[in-house]
Amino acid sequence: MIKEANSLAPEMLWHIDAWIIVLRKRYDANPQHFRSERICFLDHLFAQQWIFNFKDFKDSKPDQNGLGRRLPGGAWNYYAGTIPSFCQSNKVWGTDINDIYAPVNFTDSHWIAMWISIPKRHIVVFDSICFSISPEELDVVMELFLYMVPYLLVECASSDKVRAQYSPEPFTKDFAKPNGKSMMDKMAVDLFQEIPNVHEFENKDMDDIL
Repeated sequence: MIKEANSLAPEMLWHIDAWIIVLRKRYDANPQHFRSERICFLDHLFAQQWIFNFKDFKDSKPDQNGLGRRLPGGAWNYYAGTIPSFCQSNKVWGTDINDIYAPVNFTDSHWIAMWISIPKRHIVVFDSICFSISPEELDVVMELFLYMVPYLLVECASSDKVRAQYSPEPFTKDFAKPNGKSMMDKMAVDLFQEIPNVHEFENKDMDDIL
């Protein structure tokens, strides 16, 4: 899967991460303009790494407490908000962050977006180009996030008291189709106006792992 993800045109990856940079810059400057101050935006590497490592996670055996499975490299850094490196949030999932937004590559053909709500234990998926995705295809793509996000919250908890607030049981999901054309047009205009030299911010996070 990592080979498939890397086969995407570099421009496509830059466009996705460029839009995330725009959102992160705006949030860093004016968090009050967003629906909440307890949100974070992740780059394409998050989903790419988790997809690649999901089999290792499933195949690894938990200890007597249900913990100890193999999480993707860099999982703790995302959890603690130290990556992506550009405009670090340094906020901890669950403690400081309720909502996580991230792009996901769908079958190496186009991008979908997901909104992970930690308090609701729920993930909403948006199809950016309004492709027709069957429920079965969506189940395959989202399974790893439904299982690994709640597990991460338990595994990385800083204390037993914090850990007791969470459960490794899988999250639920829903599927929403926004107006993909108008959304993409707005993204293009915002990128042109706000960060025309976005290539200067090319994300170098986790290159050693990739």
